[in-house]
Amino acid sequence: MEKIKGLIDAPFTPFYENGEVNYEPIDAYAKMLKKNGLQGVFINGSSGEGYMLTEDERMKLAEHWMAAAPDGFKVIVHVGSCCVKSSRILAEHAQKIGAWGIGAMAPPFPKIGRIEELVKYIEEIAIGAPNLPFYYYHIPAFNGAFLPMVKLLEAVDGRILNFAGIKYTFESMYEYNQCRLYKGGKYDMLHGQDETILPCLAMGGARGGIGGTTNYNGRELVGIIDAWEKGDLELARERQNFSQEVINVICHYRGNIVGGKRIMKLIGLDLGKNRTPFQNMTEEEEIQMKAELEAINFFDRCNKL
Repeated sequence: MEKIKGLIDAPFTPFYENGEVNYEPIDAYAKMLKKNGLQGVFINGSSGEGYMLTEDERMKLAEHWMAAAPDGFKVIVHVGSCCVKSSRILAEHAQKIGAWGIGAMAPPFPKIGRIEELVKYIEEIAIGAPNLPFYYYHIPAFNGAFLPMVKLLEAVDGRILNFAGIKYTFESMYEYNQCRLYKGGKYDMLHGQDETILPCLAMGGARGGIGGTTNYNGRELVGIIDAWEKGDLELARERQNFSQEVINVICHYRGNIVGGKRIMKLIGLDLGKNRTPFQNMTEEEEIQMKAELEAINFFDRCNKL
């Protein structure tokens, strides 16, 4: 099974002022991401407010991203849901429209507390798209599924044949590396923490990843990998440190989903606000965030349209 090389973006979902999905920016969005070095998208996930979209909206978004995707640009569809039947339908749809792959995080309700529960959940979804690679999206801060990932790999090995790997969005670089080393690197371990790409590269991982701040800081994050591969550790370190500065700014404004989405407006691609119950940024907060970004010369280094 093909392993992903390079960074995949987790895009935001564009909305009109009235809260309806705005599909119009997707074509320009896809072109911008490709131009700035991203290898594809992981749509309808946490950055995309996937759990706040209807099934129909999620399927239409997948269709629009497929239509907009440049040649060689991977479209991976997050199909996770609190209803496994809905997830199965979304998985079947993703395969039908020709998506490159699918993924799912554990549901926030009911909370999954055992490996076998998680495996069964994954199994019922993955069978809906047997021809597509399936990635488990490990983000326990969102759903409370603080389960050992090596145990998950052991449980799915030989049981779920299209299980490709894990999008690992958690702080334990030790566990990430142990998963990467499982059976000589059998599974694709996609790094999901933009703030720690460089240390994971040093361990031999992070050849592929899925990020949220790649939406607007993709050039620098891709640049970390490029500098590392060229043996320029100082440049890789500088780019990683800069990327952490960007993350420090968005943390002042309710994180990537809220603050990061507003940055898209500041770089020229207005994707609208967030859906309820997210607390959207005020105009005053936007002005302050822009000033903080200017102070670190962000707009000289950010993604370009």
